[in-house]
Amino acid sequence: MIALDASALLAYLFREAGHDVVEKYIESTCISTVNLSEVAGRFTRDGIDATLLLQQIQQTSIEIIPFTQIHALHAARLIPHTQRCGLSLGDRACLGLAKEKQLAVLTADTVWTELTGIEVDIVQIR
Repeated sequence: MIALDASALLAYLFREAGHDVVEKYIESTCISTVNLSEVAGRFTRDGIDATLLLQQIQQTSIEIIPFTQIHALHAARLIPHTQRCGLSLGDRACLGLAKEKQLAVLTADTVWTELTGIEVDIVQIR
């Protein structure tokens, strides 16, 4: 199992650079509800009904993980390690999920390679 950052799922859905890397892992991935909201927001912003997207994702093997209090604490504790790189709450939610479940993360955000002290393996898709 590997955690999906919103950037990785969007790259996969839009067939952007790195989608082939995500495709290799897609059958054994999970995503935080926070990151799923980011993906749905992108579709909504583009004028696409996000309800249909969510229904399609629910029919895949992607496990949707609710954002819990534990994930929130992990995300908050990551602030000192991620602040200089400008990571958002969504980014930290993904990392918090990965930390809690002891998973690696798939991301398209290259700045994540600069993170130190987070104890999460980062897999760059491009």
